[in-house]
Amino acid sequence: MDRRRFLTQTMGAAVLASLPADRFEPVASEQIDAAWDRGQLKHLLPSVSDSRMLIKASFVRPLSSAPTLRIGTTPTIGVMTDTKGESWQFYASGLAPDRRHTLALVDARGTSLCQPWGLSTFPAPGTTRDRLRVLFFTCAGGPDSSSLTTGYLPTAVRNRLLRRGLSLSPDVAVANGDHVYWDLHARGGGQVAAQRLGSFPRSALVFGDTNETVLKLAAGPQILPVYGTDFRSTPVFFLQDDHDYFDNDEGTDAIVTFPPPWFQLQLARATQRMYYPEFLPDATRPAGLPWSSAGDRTGGLSESFGTLRFGSLVEILLYDVRRTMTLAGPSAVFVDAEAERWLHARTAAADITHVVHAPSNPPGWSAGKWGEWYPDVLGEDKRLTTAVPKPYWQTGWLAQHDRLIQSISRRPRGIPFIVSGDLHAVGAGTMLRSGAIDLRANPPTTVTAGSIGTAPAGWPSAFRGTPPLPPAHLDLKEDIKPIEQHGFTLADFSADRIVLRFFKWDVKTERPEAIDHLEPFHTMELHR
Repeated sequence: MDRRRFLTQTMGAAVLASLPADRFEPVASEQIDAAWDRGQLKHLLPSVSDSRMLIKASFVRPLSSAPTLRIGTTPTIGVMTDTKGESWQFYASGLAPDRRHTLALVDARGTSLCQPWGLSTFPAPGTTRDRLRVLFFTCAGGPDSSSLTTGYLPTAVRNRLLRRGLSLSPDVAVANGDHVYWDLHARGGGQVAAQRLGSFPRSALVFGDTNETVLKLAAGPQILPVYGTDFRSTPVFFLQDDHDYFDNDEGTDAIVTFPPPWFQLQLARATQRMYYPEFLPDATRPAGLPWSSAGDRTGGLSESFGTLRFGSLVEILLYDVRRTMTLAGPSAVFVDAEAERWLHARTAAADITHVVHAPSNPPGWSAGKWGEWYPDVLGEDKRLTTAVPKPYWQTGWLAQHDRLIQSISRRPRGIPFIVSGDLHAVGAGTMLRSGAIDLRANPPTTVTAGSIGTAPAGWPSAFRGTPPLPPAHLDLKEDIKPIEQHGFTLADFSADRIVLRFFKWDVKTERPEAIDHLEPFHTMELHR
C-alpha cells in the first residue's frame, strides 16, 4: 500500500491549600523531555498497580527478536503485539508496592534501546496515604493538522497541552476516551467514509495483512506523537469511547452504530493491544467481567472495566459504556449487569476514603445526541426538549443512570465525585435531583474533564447545534457551565477534601506558547 496516497485520500480529507505554591509554578514544556534519550522508541505508555506494571511501546524499526524490560535486576521478556515487530508490551507482576523502580529496555543482544527511567508502583491496598494528584482529560485523538483553526488540533500542540499537565507533577493520568477519530459511517455518509470503509476488508483478520497496515496508518499518528515517551514515569489509564470503535454514536433509521459491529470491535481491541495499556487485575474487581481475562490477553487484563486504586485513599472506577450497551427498552443498559453490581459494591465499600466514578459517557449534561444517558433531543426551535421522542433511545439507560447516581449519593464515606469523558468541554456541576431522587443530602459533583484535540467542527454547539446543557431529568447547579475550549482538569485528593483545578486554552485568541504557562482559570474545593 502506498502510504502517501492513503494519507492523501483519507486523512487529508477528513490541590490543596496546604501544598507548596511552587507546585503550580510554570515549567516550560520543552524542559520535561530535553535531557532524556528515547533511543529507538517511538512511544511508551505505562500503567501500574501496587504490584504490577504493564507497558506498551513501539519502536522506530521493527525488532526481529524480543526485547527485555529490566525492572531493577528482574527481566521481563517483551511480547509482540502486532505481526511486524514494531509494537511490544511488557507485563511484570510480583513487584514491591509504593517503590520507585528503575527500568531499562535492552534488545536481544543486551544493547540499550533507550535511556533508563524511573516508574513507581502504587501503595498497597489498606495503606494510608495523605494525597494523590490525578490529571484527567478526554478526546486527545484526531488526524494531525497543520492548522490551529481547521481540523483537529495539531499533534504537537496536543502534546504541548499534555506536557503542561505533566509539568504540574501528577501522580497518575486518566485519558477518558476518543483516542482515535476515524469514523467508518460518518454522519450523512460521504466520500471520506466510503474511502475509509473501502480501505478495510471487513471479512478479513485485523492482524497480518492489509487491515493491520491501514489500522497503523489511521490510528498510530493519532497516538504516537501525542504521547511520545513523555508519560514514561507517569502511569496513564486509557478508557475507550465511541470513536475508539471507529464510529460516532448515531441512532437513525439508516444506521444504529452501537453496540459496535464485530469488525469495528476488533479494530478497537487491536488499537488498544498495540498502543495503550489495558486495565491491570484488581482483587476487588471480578476477573470474569465482560472483556476481562480474554484468551488473547495475558495475566487477567481487562479491556473495558478498570480500577485505579491508590492505597486506602482513592479508588477510581473506570467503565466503558459502549461495548456492553443493549437496545432492550426498559431493561436496556449501558453497563453490563455484572459490571453494575461491581460498581455498586465498590461504591459502598468501607475500605476506601474516596470512590470516584469515571464513565466514558458524561452524567450531568446533554447535547441531544442519541447515545446519551438522557432523552433530551434538539427540537425544531434549536432547543433541547423531551417533548419529542429521541429515535432509538432506550429508557433503560436512564434507569441505570439513576441507580448509579443514587448509589454514589448514598455512599457513607468520602466525597461523591464523578469525572467523565466524551463531552468536548470543560465543565463542573452539582447534582441536586435526578428524576424522583432527591440528592441534596449528599449531592454528587460531576465534571467533564476537558478536551485535548477537538476540531472546531467537533464542539457540541457546532456539531450538535447546541452547547452542552443540563437535561430536564436533573436539577444541576452548574459551577462551571461547559466551556468549549481545549483543556484538562487536575484533582488533588486528601482524606478530608478534593481540590479541583481547571485549565483551558483558547485556540482562537491564544498562541501555543501560552500553553507552557497555563494557570487554573477556576478552582473548586469539595468537602463531605
